[in-house]
Amino acid sequence: MSQLNLRSKRTWLALALIAVIATTLITAFAWTAGWIGQRKTTENLVTEAVQPFPAGFRRAHGKGICYVGNFRPNKDIMSLSTARVFSQPNIPIIGRFSIGTGDPHAVDSSTKTISMALLLTTDDKQQWRMAMNNVPYFPTHNPEGFLAMRKATAPDPATGKPDPERVARFLQEYPEAEKFLKMTAAATPPDSFASATFYSVNTFLLVSENGKKQPIRWMMRPHEAQLPLAETKQQQSTDNFLFDDLRHTLEEQPLMWDLVLQLAQPNDPTNDPSQPWPQDRQQIIAGTLQVTSVIDQAKGACRDINFDPSIVPAGIEVSDDPILSARSGAYSHSFNRREREIGYGKATDAVGK
Repeated sequence: MSQLNLRSKRTWLALALIAVIATTLITAFAWTAGWIGQRKTTENLVTEAVQPFPAGFRRAHGKGICYVGNFRPNKDIMSLSTARVFSQPNIPIIGRFSIGTGDPHAVDSSTKTISMALLLTTDDKQQWRMAMNNVPYFPTHNPEGFLAMRKATAPDPATGKPDPERVARFLQEYPEAEKFLKMTAAATPPDSFASATFYSVNTFLLVSENGKKQPIRWMMRPHEAQLPLAETKQQQSTDNFLFDDLRHTLEEQPLMWDLVLQLAQPNDPTNDPSQPWPQDRQQIIAGTLQVTSVIDQAKGACRDINFDPSIVPAGIEVSDDPILSARSGAYSHSFNRREREIGYGKATDAVGK
């Protein structure tokens, strides 16, 4: 056996190479385990609102209901995008309405946030998945800021209210969140899913036939008007008023929303969903969504769908928005947890048997 010659340049090069390989392997193992990298951030976005958390339910927006219907596009959008979703005359949809709390048994008045998720599948088997809230922009410019806001605004055990000094320190680091906190504090609770506008706060890119890319954001704008305030208060007196209202309304008529695209100008930020684009940006109705019926989420097709908004068809691309990637990772963590619980037979309540 030859002896290690520490005076040799070749020996030191070999040792350096071994060190690089060892470091790479350790880093890879740490990333795989979720100890480093953004995966840890996205995993921390998935919290459990109640303990023990009921198996098989989504960790975020746990209380929901499935729906079905169709989408009819405006073919004028075909000049901006080659996506089949804008050329096929009628597209079947599967979706989910939910409230913005993790507790799957929460009362509907426990949050001001409500959501619409959507899966469109065209005849060429391509899919477009969306997940939208009734809030027009995100609180912070990155996912780390969102986690910091959650800690800063958590109630102090001694007072039951957020610590003002902790909130002030948070706003020094993330000043963009101040407008979000003021907006949500002043917002009135939703009176109905049917009259709510749902926003895609992230930026996407439409890709035309000649390769031109147009940044867009969008909203689902309802055809239904809001209820009078007195009637709203009466509605909110029951624990499931939002879902009961949805069922009763759909027994009489379908509900419709227009898919409204907002087109960015060259200097509008595409990587910061905390910054809404100016109201005078061009808006185009890209089609109409029609919801025809609802199904309990334990039995509906939406139960086992991960409404990951980064899943888009050819002709639409994701942007450089970091929140979009974080949402994708967080949704994946939640989906894997609940599907594992369902697969092991632990989720009798969530699957209804």
